[in-house]
Amino acid sequence: MKNYLSTRLGIILVGAFIGVVAVLLQYFGNPPNMGICVACFERDIAGSLGFHAAKVVQYLRPEIIGLLVGAFFVSFLKKEFRPRGGSSTLIRFFLGIFAMIGALVFLGCPWRTILRIAGGDLNGIVGLLGLIFGVFLGVVFLKKGYNLGRSQSLKSPAAGYLMPGLMLALLLLQLIGFSKLQTSVDGPGSMQAPLIISLVVGLIIGVIAQRSRFCTMG
Repeated sequence: MKNYLSTRLGIILVGAFIGVVAVLLQYFGNPPNMGICVACFERDIAGSLGFHAAKVVQYLRPEIIGLLVGAFFVSFLKKEFRPRGGSSTLIRFFLGIFAMIGALVFLGCPWRTILRIAGGDLNGIVGLLGLIFGVFLGVVFLKKGYNLGRSQSLKSPAAGYLMPGLMLALLLLQLIGFSKLQTSVDGPGSMQAPLIISLVVGLIIGVIAQRSRFCTMG
């Protein structure tokens, strides 16, 4: 059966859906100018777990949990769940660190860059130009033969279950009100859409992003 979400029109519709629900999440309580932002929300989760001490950005964001779990389950159901690894792991780790630093210096991932422009924040244009230039440099490196090597299929699926399992465990802790999870009392971390709405939105985005291969960087 053809995957219509992976067509050009399907990808456009997925992007439009993310744009609409981002505004709705703001309406229901998420921070203004940041209905959904992967980098900022991961920062908030890190703060909730005590990995940083910035009190104004600490909250276990259900959107990220839903996004990851939704993508995992649909890939499993569609028999596309194939854990892979072993491709320049340490280099990828440090590239991820610097990607997150860049996103947080700008205060937004590529999704939020576009949302900021849509909301009239011209700083988003600066971020978008930086993103385009960074992708251009990446293409130059690729054309000159830079390659991190081919990833290997892992014999055990356990590595693939680890992150979804961790996300479900964190969700359970949030639902039972685990006292060690930290939540901001003011600032962006204190601005939250209702948990069930955030979780459902995250699940839907995870499913349709996996099926469409939606990627702002790509």
